[in-house]
Amino acid sequence: MNNFIHSARKRFSLTMLFAGAILISSSCLATNPKTEGKDDFKENWEVFKEHKASPKWFADAKLGIYFHWGVYSVPAFANEWYPRNMHFDGHWVNKHHTEKYGPVNEFGYHDFVPMFKAEHFNAKEWVQLFKDAGAKFAGPVAEHHDGFSMWDSEITPWNSMDKGPHKDIVGEMKKELDKQGMKLITTFHHSRNLQRYRDTYKEEMAKTRGKFNHSHYPFYPGTPPTSDDQELKYLYGNMPEAEWNEKVWFGKLKEVIDTYQPDIIWFDSWLDQIPEDYRKKFCAYYLEEAKKWNKDVVIVRKQNDLPIGFTVDDLEKSRKNKIEKNVWMTDETISKGSWCYTDKLTIKPTEDVIHVLIDIVSKNGVLLLNVSPKADGSIPQDQRTVLKEMGAWLKKYGESIYETRPWYTFGEGPTKEPEGDFKNHKKFLKIKYTAEDIRYTTKENTVYASVLGKVTPERDYVLKAFDKAHKDHFGKVKGVAVLGSDQKIKWKLKKDGLHITMPSDIVDKDASVIKIQTQHI
Repeated sequence: MNNFIHSARKRFSLTMLFAGAILISSSCLATNPKTEGKDDFKENWEVFKEHKASPKWFADAKLGIYFHWGVYSVPAFANEWYPRNMHFDGHWVNKHHTEKYGPVNEFGYHDFVPMFKAEHFNAKEWVQLFKDAGAKFAGPVAEHHDGFSMWDSEITPWNSMDKGPHKDIVGEMKKELDKQGMKLITTFHHSRNLQRYRDTYKEEMAKTRGKFNHSHYPFYPGTPPTSDDQELKYLYGNMPEAEWNEKVWFGKLKEVIDTYQPDIIWFDSWLDQIPEDYRKKFCAYYLEEAKKWNKDVVIVRKQNDLPIGFTVDDLEKSRKNKIEKNVWMTDETISKGSWCYTDKLTIKPTEDVIHVLIDIVSKNGVLLLNVSPKADGSIPQDQRTVLKEMGAWLKKYGESIYETRPWYTFGEGPTKEPEGDFKNHKKFLKIKYTAEDIRYTTKENTVYASVLGKVTPERDYVLKAFDKAHKDHFGKVKGVAVLGSDQKIKWKLKKDGLHITMPSDIVDKDASVIKIQTQHI
């Protein structure tokens, strides 16, 4: 009976939604979306300055896990941009799609939806895996560019409860995260979903993919993204901009906020395509609701799409090369290629993931690590292995990560990072740290020195950051230990730094942690 009531309610809601779209479309078209709401929405960015961008719980957390998982996981080919690239004649994804499924005008992206069954999805098991990996917060890509919502939505029929899995993915994850005392992150990539070329299309636009750069789906007449079907338009974003901004972009955010009370909302690129008033409207609504919940929430953005004063800066597949005053984030994937699962996905070695985490934390950052489940809701074993091994390392050495803060220097050694920007992500992927690279963190009167590689037993190390010229940053060294070893450590503070002889029982292949007790004088 409950399922019947739910279905009836959704059918009524969607019927009214479609009818309302027709009734308001003319007034929406008459409104300039860049100025809409200025008369009745007077917030400016200054009103948000009282919001602390990074609450203590977030600065302490250091590691979160999210997952690119959706309809794009069904073809399991190329990457999560399959829904876009399948439409371009001559593109290798289009060639694959045509050969396997048929022309896009006969088999569109929406035809994959019934194949996204998620029959093995188990929120309890996933959350336990993420917790065991050491994550303090987790959650889904709530909606990617493709327009499919991973929650029980009243706004769009293209959601994981009404179609595909027939499961409320965000809701089930939220329930299990709450049980484990973990925070919920929901990420939104839907700023790109609007069809921005419907009223400006010309044949010459079709010749260059870049001409459709600000919409995920290209506008080729005769293909599903150009359809005026009252249901399909909610997947492909083919509706007037003013209507979409209010009902879809902001409406979906409001719906997730009201229903699931996420602790973190994270935005992908193309947020700059959303009118400024709507970005303000979102910030005002989320932060005001958070006050009612008595929660300290976090807004994460990329590429200066929101002011940095009350938001956290995110770098995709890249990192800072110096300590930042403000807490920042890197979203990085467990794989070397696609963010979503593909049949040729290559997974990084555990040591590389651990080293990236240590490097990020030493510079006041937080790692948001992506995993890539299959369409059936299973997480492949090679990804599970990395997560479990990372969790085992954090269980032994987590005190050098969680609740720490940067020291006066992030580290030393020969390996250097380029400027942190996605344009350099391939350079970051090639970085390999060694046992010559050290990263520092601190907590109260303790400094942790993490060696990014397998340490040779009984090897002598010199921690140059403890040289005489920088004594003001540590005062006296009161004691030295190596986490995981019961042996007494030989050490001596000299003019050129802290000399340490590593114990004979060092066996960790990924990273070893030296714990230095200090006393300021």
